Amino acid sequence: MLRSLVGRDDAAFHPGQFEAIEALVAHGRRTLVVQRTGWGKSAVYFVASLLLRSRGAGPTLIVSPLLALMRDQVAAAARAGVRAVAINSANRLEWDEVHAALEADAADVVLISPERLTHPGFREQHLPELLARTGLLVVDEAHCISDWGHDFRPDYRRIAALIGELPASVPVLATTATANSRVVLDIEEQLGAGVLTLRGSLGRESLRLGVLRLRDAGHRLAWLLGHLEDLPGSGIIYTLTVSAAEDTARILSEAGHAVLAYTGKTDTEDRERAEQLLKDNQVKALVATSALGMGFDKPDLGFVVHLGAPSSPVAYYQQVGRAGRGTANADVLLLPGPEDRDIWRYFATASMPDAAKAQSVIAALGEAARPLSTVALEPLVELRRTQLDLLLKVLAVDGAVERLGSGWQATGRPWEYDAERYARIAEARVAEQDSMVVYEETAGCRMEYLTSVLDDETAAPCGRCDNCAGRWFPGSVDPSLLESAGTQLRHAGVPIEPRAQWPSGMEKLGVAAKGRIPADEQVAEGRVLGRLTDLGYGGPLRELFSAAAEDTEVPPALARACVSLLSAWARGDSAAGPWSGAGRPAAVVSVPSLTRPRLVDSLARGIAQVGQLPYVGALERTEAARAGQAGGNSAFRLAGVWEAFDVGPALREQLARVAGQPVLLVDDLVDTRWTITVAGRLLRRHGAGVVLPLALGQSG
Repeated sequence: MLRSLVGRDDAAFHPGQFEAIEALVAHGRRTLVVQRTGWGKSAVYFVASLLLRSRGAGPTLIVSPLLALMRDQVAAAARAGVRAVAINSANRLEWDEVHAALEADAADVVLISPERLTHPGFREQHLPELLARTGLLVVDEAHCISDWGHDFRPDYRRIAALIGELPASVPVLATTATANSRVVLDIEEQLGAGVLTLRGSLGRESLRLGVLRLRDAGHRLAWLLGHLEDLPGSGIIYTLTVSAAEDTARILSEAGHAVLAYTGKTDTEDRERAEQLLKDNQVKALVATSALGMGFDKPDLGFVVHLGAPSSPVAYYQQVGRAGRGTANADVLLLPGPEDRDIWRYFATASMPDAAKAQSVIAALGEAARPLSTVALEPLVELRRTQLDLLLKVLAVDGAVERLGSGWQATGRPWEYDAERYARIAEARVAEQDSMVVYEETAGCRMEYLTSVLDDETAAPCGRCDNCAGRWFPGSVDPSLLESAGTQLRHAGVPIEPRAQWPSGMEKLGVAAKGRIPADEQVAEGRVLGRLTDLGYGGPLRELFSAAAEDTEVPPALARACVSLLSAWARGDSAAGPWSGAGRPAAVVSVPSLTRPRLVDSLARGIAQVGQLPYVGALERTEAARAGQAGGNSAFRLAGVWEAFDVGPALREQLARVAGQPVLLVDDLVDTRWTITVAGRLLRRHGAGVVLPLALGQSG
């Protein structure tokens, strides 16, 4: 059967493959397979599925974490003669066909995303029948079901309950390439008694690892500009943030390199196209965040480069494992950055539930007379949409809330914040971050360190990495390319899209704002110097806006950059034309800052002086602003600034002199854009023409 699947008469099992299949098919055991990427875990569950099907068993149910992985698995199954279907958020139009195939017993394998397990319609209408007929359950990328896995995925925690619903006679297979002993023990406990664990060597003979420390983002980009084409074949350039991926892809593309950005914000169709172009070697690289991760299958991927280090050796091993699966050699290079720890810290805290906010969500749902959608719930709790969605999933797994149709309701079951569990996770993450720094700094074999951190008892020196065999990559940076990279990174200006709609449910917060914002009260498209996550201005902006930073006048380098930004804006740096089509501003107004008044005032006055524009003053802060507290989500942020500003007599008089003419509105930091929206609305109501927002930084 293996030879039929792979189309080779001389095919033989890798060590451990036959043992896993035998445990599942002959003994119905629950089995955990921890093997390196490319070992052939899919062959285990495809062969086991066909053997079980030949005995009259139902289809195999595979829980698979990523759409890209699903697409590859369905395609691989078809090539192997396995009839596979998928159920996920991206193929809703095909669900009827999938269910018809199941009804006709015409599917050998059914792949579902873990998110489907939380969908009430799927859980109530389809899951019971599917479980009753399942012949084998496969949990792919099983480290995700562990608290100690490198990704906090609450949907995966439902799988333990799913396993408990299966008849004892149904075998279960869990597979992963990234699990240390602690993760293995946790998975074994969730699989139940009598688990057979098969662990192999995680060392990858095809990979040549290296670490190159460079001074800053400009040097890292210059290195890429000069040496990308020297890397073998096509590959992946990983970044830690969406903006870094977009900036890097833009700069490399403008320099003539065939690259595409691939992030969580990339449309599904564009993702599929980018994946296929990489597989067909039509692009040199995808510049990607972790959105391109587990299970992406390109056996001849020639290289993986990281601009910035992932937060753990586990995550790093997972990503570099994309390379060299079907080739004798592949290059893996890490270019760490000084900002890495800040980014690790941000993502670690953003994904962890908060006790007080969780209780507020449960209370709000408990007080509601009907199920609430996230849109309706958002004005009642101080959480942004992404955090709210994540928290609802966590609470649903814990049994405190449940989905009913398109809304959520409280179950009434008691819920307590598991502080000890989350403290353990947080502590483990810090330890993993420290381990990643050790990997960067070690003088020993890098592959040996990576695999030993994953508790591979066979870990040994590889003889190929930069520490074993000497530096295999150039460490030089061409000065002309460094200058070019610096110029590109200093490319100032990120558009600030104007708000056109008030958030839903503002009346619940005492704010009389509903529906569309009238056109004559909206601000125009604005500009921000840079995002805090940018490769270029991100570093100095993060330093300027850090909690420990003192309020100072705008630094000269940033002031000069703002002048360049204004010059580009005046020349027409977008399809909207010069000054977003509004015309040259007639005056400068500033937003008063509670935390950085010197910074904003110096920025506004400096711009006015250079642009030879009158600085007509700042809006006034009201008592309501001093008393109000802005919450986390859009509705609470708007409520916090709704009555925060006023136009004083002096400013009112100045605005009268430029009535109907464009005004430049200067702020320090843009986040939800409600401050500039409310301030601009106020200026327009007092006679200003088009309001053009300008800010130093954007937090997103």
